[in-house]
Amino acid sequence: MLGALALIWIGFHLYGVIVYDFGAFLTPRNLWNLSVQTSSIGIMACGMVLVIITRHIDLSVGSILGFTAIIMGVVQVDILPHWLGLGHPLIWIIAVLCGIALGALIGGFQGALIAYGQIPAFIVTLGGLLVWRGAAFLVARGETISPVDATFTLLGGGPYGSVGALGSWIVAGLACAGVVGLLLRGRSQRKKFHTPLRPAWAELFLGALGCGAVIGATLLVNAYPWPRGILRRYAEAEGITLPEGGLFISHGYAIPVLILLAVALVMTVVMTRTRFGRYVYAIGGNPEAAALAGINNRLMTVKIFAIMGGLAGLSAVVASARLNSATNSLGTLDELYVIAAAVIGGTSLAGGVGTIYGAILGALVMQSLQTGMVLIGFDAAVQQLVVGSVLVLAVYLDILYRGRAK
Repeated sequence: MLGALALIWIGFHLYGVIVYDFGAFLTPRNLWNLSVQTSSIGIMACGMVLVIITRHIDLSVGSILGFTAIIMGVVQVDILPHWLGLGHPLIWIIAVLCGIALGALIGGFQGALIAYGQIPAFIVTLGGLLVWRGAAFLVARGETISPVDATFTLLGGGPYGSVGALGSWIVAGLACAGVVGLLLRGRSQRKKFHTPLRPAWAELFLGALGCGAVIGATLLVNAYPWPRGILRRYAEAEGITLPEGGLFISHGYAIPVLILLAVALVMTVVMTRTRFGRYVYAIGGNPEAAALAGINNRLMTVKIFAIMGGLAGLSAVVASARLNSATNSLGTLDELYVIAAAVIGGTSLAGGVGTIYGAILGALVMQSLQTGMVLIGFDAAVQQLVVGSVLVLAVYLDILYRGRAK
């Protein structure tokens, strides 16, 4: 997957160099924007992995995103300012909690219909796709709700929605410490259970590789400066005199990217280190055997769809904050990109196989294809042809892989 991603990036960049004499893909600006654009789909893809592993599907995530975004917009624009006052610091917190809780409630409701009503997930979520999109239109009366709370908009990225150079290096330090800690813990666990140890040089190589990747990503995001117009307004507001050569302020890591990384970390721990994660893989591998082993398949299904709904609500936070508004069309067709990201990332539609990091890589591949095709001027129709072909190819490769595994 990493090799395919590298080929896509290099291919689009070289195409720009050859055709336009300027490669615009492998630049700090484009890669920073690419990371932000991937965040919303990546967050939902983390939940879709669980759904597909357990042999279900969720076609309603885009509509849930749109509905929860509308509700959060109404809460922070029409309701809370009348109770708490305009600009109150609790407005954005309450709005975020409402969005996540509402998404989890919707997901749990759909999961209950699937688990206890014995209705196929395809039908329930297809109905949800239509119902929640229509509900969003009725709540907003087809209008765009804006502007949202000023603090809320920071969760969508942008110059102010980033942690800056210093904050990025703090994040990088914590990440490198985590890489080293995982390697040391793994080595101690192997010693404890008397399993073969990796050579010391291999441990050092993995540590250097992981820390090098973190440092490289940090250098990249710190190399993207604030735009001149925003920098000028910032200097005027703060009473700063700009020097003749200009002022360089780094974006650093965008807040949506940090949210995605936090979700990925939590979901990876849940899937690999908890009983819940083992139950998910067990149900996906053989639902009947899992039930005979004492796993409550129905309750697990409700929990999995509730998690999916909650992550759709969190994705709505990022998407609406980035637009500084909530519209009825927000999240349209996102369900297809989320499913494609999970499948391209190695999640098997036959169930039982899938990883969180694979789904995030799949989301990055999908967004890279879209961004690259926009940069080189492909029509929307061509973009759809390419994305659809990649999805079919990914499923075909999954079938071939499972056939060889047997």
